[in-house]
Amino acid sequence: MTTTTTPAAPPAGLFSRPYVLATLGSSGLVFLAAFEALAVTTIMPVITAELDGRALYSLAFSATMAAGVVGMVAAGAWSDRRGPDRPLLVAVAVFALGLVAAGVAPSMGVFVGARFLQGLGGGGITVALYVVVGRAYPGVLHPRIFGLFAAAWVVPSMVGPFAAGVVADSVGWRWVFLGVLVLVAGATALILPVLGGGGGSAEPRAGDGRRIVAAVVVAGAAVALSVWGGRWPWLVPPVAVAVIVVAVRPLLPVGTFRARRGLPAVVLLCAVAGATFFSTEVYLPLLLHDVHGLPTWLSGVTLTAGAVSWAAASHVQGRLRETGHAAVIRTGAVLLAAGVAAELAVAAFTLHPALAAVGWLFAGGGMGLMYPRVSTLVLAVSAPGEEGFNAAARSISDAVGASVALALAGLLFTRLGTVSTWASFTGTLTFCTVVALSVIAVAGRVGDEKR
Repeated sequence: MTTTTTPAAPPAGLFSRPYVLATLGSSGLVFLAAFEALAVTTIMPVITAELDGRALYSLAFSATMAAGVVGMVAAGAWSDRRGPDRPLLVAVAVFALGLVAAGVAPSMGVFVGARFLQGLGGGGITVALYVVVGRAYPGVLHPRIFGLFAAAWVVPSMVGPFAAGVVADSVGWRWVFLGVLVLVAGATALILPVLGGGGGSAEPRAGDGRRIVAAVVVAGAAVALSVWGGRWPWLVPPVAVAVIVVAVRPLLPVGTFRARRGLPAVVLLCAVAGATFFSTEVYLPLLLHDVHGLPTWLSGVTLTAGAVSWAAASHVQGRLRETGHAAVIRTGAVLLAAGVAAELAVAAFTLHPALAAVGWLFAGGGMGLMYPRVSTLVLAVSAPGEEGFNAAARSISDAVGASVALALAGLLFTRLGTVSTWASFTGTLTFCTVVALSVIAVAGRVGDEKR
């Protein structure tokens, strides 16, 4: 007697009937939050000129970042206690309110307040969506949906600044905010059918209130570092960094700063990878424009190369189902470090700017490999009721790492600029390369963890 076995059906895809609405809605919200974050950089000079708010230029960015950290922590605690449904909808509502307030702002002070609301809502959306993914999709689809999220962040970097400029020039900058409002409503409507699952522990996690207070302190110190660090460079930076390290500890898993194997190492990896990529990205167009004389649009093409490779690598890692998370993450770390080292070589030895484009292609690819797998690992090691805290920790470490590195790199660039242009670029990119090497070291502590 013979037995016939039926081969297992392949897993449903992201756009199959059970998941298509959730996929479109969640990726749409990520895309729109990313678009606002990137597009506003292009139109901010127009806004500050019309609202007579040049003095509040930097605060319009730092307030958004600061509010995002608070939103992440609050949404994480709420999601663990009650499930992600209400936190997500409230975060979307706050984000939408920020869009409306920005679109009708009569003064720069109101506009900064609107940006604060956008950051608060955007941070909450990020964390709540991670928890929704953990509950709505099977584990086999997590790398692919997070790869799609990564692409949804990258695509706006290719089209957002240009689109925002066109809208601002044709119908006015206010419609960059008001026009997105309709799209936010549509994306939210798509994801509504997958909500309503409840979940959560129903009991507050011990210390939730303290963590929210800590998030406020971290955000305030990060703003102080970026706003006043240059004015008192020997006082504000060390004090602000010390405050951030102490205050952020309750928001991260125990052992994060020691890169303890498991979730702590994964969370620390987010901090150093984000710090490396975004602190380098800021100075790359300046290097190509000021030193090599490239026009602004051509300098931007180099950044687009990194965005394209990030999106492509995110797609590729989603197809590598049989390849362990650790191997993919370590490969990405090496690619990122190699790319940043290439930018340092271009600055130090005045090499052809084409090498900068190639290097950024590698760096973007490294980020595209790492970030979706990191998000997958965070869910893989999270026990029920812990997804919100852990997802928030991942996002907070990313945001805080990037903001601190940007501030420190900015201080270094300004100080060395008094010596020479060569010293400012070479010194700053040396700092970025050292941080990139720490990404490789931390990636070595990450394994294929299971809960």
